[in-house]
Amino acid sequence: MDREGTGEDGGVPTTAITPSLRLAGRPLPFAGRARMYVCGITPYDTTHLGHARTFVWADAVARVLRHVGVRVEVCRNVTDVDDVLTSAARRAGSPYDSFAAVQQYYFEQDMAALSVAPVTYEPRAHNHVTQVIALASGLLELGHAYVRDGAVFFRGGAAAAGVDREEALRLLAEFGDAPDNPVKEDPLDVALWTPSSAGEPAWPSPWGSGRPGWHAECAAMALTTFGPAMDLHAGGADLRFPHHAYESAMAEALTGVRPFARAWMHVGVVRHGGVKMAKSTGNLVFTADLLRDHPAAALRLLLLERPWAEEWDYEAQALERAAGRLSRRHAAAGRPGASEPAGDAAVRALLDDLDVAAALDIAEEEGGAVARSVLAILALT
Repeated sequence: MDREGTGEDGGVPTTAITPSLRLAGRPLPFAGRARMYVCGITPYDTTHLGHARTFVWADAVARVLRHVGVRVEVCRNVTDVDDVLTSAARRAGSPYDSFAAVQQYYFEQDMAALSVAPVTYEPRAHNHVTQVIALASGLLELGHAYVRDGAVFFRGGAAAAGVDREEALRLLAEFGDAPDNPVKEDPLDVALWTPSSAGEPAWPSPWGSGRPGWHAECAAMALTTFGPAMDLHAGGADLRFPHHAYESAMAEALTGVRPFARAWMHVGVVRHGGVKMAKSTGNLVFTADLLRDHPAAALRLLLLERPWAEEWDYEAQALERAAGRLSRRHAAAGRPGASEPAGDAAVRALLDDLDVAAALDIAEEEGGAVARSVLAILALT
């Protein structure tokens, strides 16, 4: 479907632009609507750059698609039932749900500062426990799960296909999936439902008092929001396995619909000091700290100007350099002159694997309405 007229951002006309995104070398066409699921935060700490990069990129792809006439529905979940969150709340001397609500508030402040648009749906795990129980019951009925000692386990061998077994077991242990649990039929199996001890979040279920497993929470929230399939699933590259692999395997086993997501956008992690940013390594750089001393648009540019799948190391000087590049592009937007072909070329660059760098180069070279349009599409104004 060709689209004529002025882009939604009031910029250069986008004639003959076909709303088809090329992502990771594969075409992803749309027929007017896109359903996008974004793995959200576990609200036990404030937003660091690794989190911010994922959510800024998810926002950028939604903005690009909307510019070419696609109606985008974004679902970004909140994992507010999680053992890591419960432990953090306990250390803070706070109920887990109150602690999560406070951290969620700080996260939303950071997202607003970075011009991440409000999402269409924002399901919270604690509101979807009934759906997780239904998911577990359905997988039991279909033979994809089994009950042991009040826990329900998903048979996960297929989810780990293509991953070296030792590496899969290492990652499962790293993400708290307890491959060494002796009650499992296979170490690759993961909990759909697990019994709760005193002081842990708990809900009644057919298998006793307990709480949902992490992967099951996302599967249930995605299925509840979009049904058995979606167009695009975004999240950090470090979640590819086990989280996304098991989430999609659970959904596909329940519904029989494949693929669960037509395309995946695994955003490259941010490193600091050569190591992936993580609370466990103590190398976090918090978004709120950077925003106290630097323009939010410069930080957004820093997160967007490298290819979305590329891992990179954060250096403090990089943010200063990004601010300089942003100033040049703003100056270009103030120049007279516009070229419709150049405007179309910039949008085509964005549709070609979200080539932000190429689109910004065109914007800086052409200036005028082209620059204003590109900056508006990317929320870099």
